[in-house]
This record gives sequence, C-alpha cells and structure tokens, in this order.
Amino acid sequence: MARKYFGTDGVRGRVGTFPITPEFVLRLGWAAGMAFRQEGRRGRILVGKDTRVSGYMFESALEAGLASAGVDVMLLGPMPTPAIAYLTRTFQADAGIVISASHNPYDDNGIKFFSGQGTKLPDDIELKIEALLDQPMQVVESAQIGKASRINDAAGRYIEFCKSSVPTSTSFAGLKLVLDCAHGATYKVAPSVFRELGAQVHVIANQPDGLNINENCGSTHMHGLQAAVLEQGADLGIAFDGDGDRVLMVDHTGAVVDGDELLYIIARDMQERGRLSGGVVGTQMSNLGLELALKALDIPFVRAKVGDRYVMAELLARGWQLGGENSGHLVCCQHTTTGDAVIAALQVLLALRRWQVSLAEARSALALCPQVLINVRFAAGTSDPLQHPQLQQACVDVEREMAGEGRVLLRKSGTEPLLRVMVEGRDALQVRQHAERLAGLVAQLCT
Repeated sequence: MARKYFGTDGVRGRVGTFPITPEFVLRLGWAAGMAFRQEGRRGRILVGKDTRVSGYMFESALEAGLASAGVDVMLLGPMPTPAIAYLTRTFQADAGIVISASHNPYDDNGIKFFSGQGTKLPDDIELKIEALLDQPMQVVESAQIGKASRINDAAGRYIEFCKSSVPTSTSFAGLKLVLDCAHGATYKVAPSVFRELGAQVHVIANQPDGLNINENCGSTHMHGLQAAVLEQGADLGIAFDGDGDRVLMVDHTGAVVDGDELLYIIARDMQERGRLSGGVVGTQMSNLGLELALKALDIPFVRAKVGDRYVMAELLARGWQLGGENSGHLVCCQHTTTGDAVIAALQVLLALRRWQVSLAEARSALALCPQVLINVRFAAGTSDPLQHPQLQQACVDVEREMAGEGRVLLRKSGTEPLLRVMVEGRDALQVRQHAERLAGLVAQLCT
C-alpha cells in the first residue's frame, strides 16, 4: 500500500513545513505510542536525536505525544542512529525513535523508527501508525499517562558495544587517524572508541552548534578530511555522516575510499577468516567493479533496491551477514541490526591490521569502473519523469551505444524531489557525456 507520510526511512522534510512541524510530530508520537502499546502493561520507547537545533523541539513534541498514549519515554540525547537501535534492544524497549535527517543540512529533520529488535519497522506497523494519524488524538486517563526519564550512561554503553565488535586483544597502537564527525551525533562517542583501542586520533568537525551539522564536512563533503589527513601525516581518515550510519575513508595519499571499496575489504577479510556466511548484498548503485572483484573471489553478490532497509531485507531473506551501499551505509549483521559507521570502520581497520597493509594497498585489489551520478531536481506535482517515453528511449539508446560494457540507472530519491541519473561503464569520458546528456533531458522534460 502507498504511504501517506512515511518515506523509505521514516518521515523527513524541511523543518516548519508539513509534516515536519511540532503539531504533526506530537500526533506522530501519540500514534506511535498507540501502535506499540500492549494490553496489560505500560509501553516503553527510547528517543534519541542528532545535533540539529530543531531536535530540542521535536524531542519535546514526541515526549508529549508518547506520554499522552500511556507510554514511558527514555531520552538518550544526541546519539548515533545505530546506537539507538542497539540500546532499544538492550533495554528491551517496545521501539526506538530517532530524530534525524541523516546527511541532510540542519534545516531538514525527520523521525525514523526501530522495532524492539532494533530493525526497521515492518510494513504493517508503519501502516498502523499512518491509520492512527488520521484519527482524533485521545489522551489516556491521567493515571496512565507515561513518564519520561533520561539515560545518562547511554554513550558509555554504546562505546563498549562498538569495542566488543573486535577481539579483546585488538590494539590500534601506532595507527594515526583523523576523524571527521560532521558536527553530528558521533562527535563524542567515535573519538572515544578509537582512542580506547589505542589509536592516535585527531578529530575535526566535532563542535556542533545545532546549525553546522553536515556543513562542508562529513561523508558528503570529503575535502576537509582529505586536507587534514595530509596535514597530519595520518595513516587514514574516517568520515561519518550527521547521524553516524554512513562511513567513508581517505587513505594516506588523500584519496577517497568509498563504500563499495570498504565493503570489498571487509568481505575479503571475512572470507579469509572463514567468517563470511553466504555472499554480499549491494544495491543497484553498487559499482560494477565490486561485483567483478567479488566474483573473482568466488563470493556471491546480489543487488537490492537502493536503501538500507532493502539491503537488510535481502540479507535476512538469504541468511547472509554483509551488505551495503557505495554511499557508505554498511551493514555487518554479525554485530548489529542496522548500518553502523563506527562498527564498519572498525572492521576495515581490523582487516588492515591483519594484512599489515595500508588502506591504499588494500583498496588497490578492486578496480572501480567509472561511474557518474547527477541529481536533477524536478518540481513537486509534475508527472513522473521516469514515465516519459522520450527519456525511456534515450536510456535504451545510451546502453546500446555502450555495447554491453555499461549500464544506466534512473531512480527517484525517497526523501527529496530529485531524479538520480547514474551511468557506469569502462570509458570515463563516454560515461560523463552520457550522464550529462540524460540529465539535461530530464531537466528539459521536468521544468
């Protein structure tokens, strides 16, 4: 069934514009509380957030909505999204709620949910919440109103959990790292994890003021980390996004290492240790080079739709453990139930230590094919650009011109009115020309 409010990852948009308003979030809290309530006992839901200034407002709105439904609220404060998934499980809560717009700028925000098992919500629960949102809001009897408390040791719990994902004998002594925390939710916990494991850590973008999250920093703006790695003479750099579920790296030469390359390093290491159960799940955006490199190692590879929930669904369906996106959203199911940037970074460092190689050397075994991605904004309410016959024919023509040595992928963003035009092939110049040609056609048809 089509969703009225939920996108691919909760509800997201511009702050102050419906549905990202205090009034709607109040009702969303109430609807979620009603959906998760169970007869005969008071419900319990964890609420965490990233560092956006609007998080204060929406945290209060959610708290009021949940309490009005008779649910106790446990407030975590600024914490990475995967930490909220983990803590939801360990506190045996009914659900976890994250106030975040991930890698988007500060004036966006969103509300996303985890089940009591720390996984994305099943479709039936999302539909139940949506149905409740269209009903009158009714407050429970005063004696049943929920209470709120704050978990003061949440950061420490998550830090220990991350450290437990590597053997207890692990030491990164002698390793010099630069961390870019995107002025976001990892700004406290990530440096602690790597320092406590022995690494020498230099941190940038770790002074959140509510307005600077993801601003020219983090995994969507890598230039600051590249410069810092070279300036510090570091072994490598690690970039997180605003809510800590994506990770990219920079090697000692200043070159960016994307999610496909990190996924390959983790998969190869797990296979060598006999820990890789099944194969690897990528997405429609995963580079062709990753598929070919895994094939050379006899590691099965399948593509899911773009979005971590689809990667996770495919992993669960196949009983596999490892998957991810080239954007850096990596899922290591042997350790956690969702994409976790800190844990994924630890697995990469662990592989480098075992192999006694640099990140630059480890990535050299994977030859990525040239890939160009262009985002084209289209006006809300216009006809679906993917249905234009002229655009469909242009895609067929491009793939014919590449003679089986490339591919075209057009897809709409799940959170913004954007059409993502991706072209991939062996010839970089040809790929760029085709992508620009298709993007220009989209702009012409949708403006």
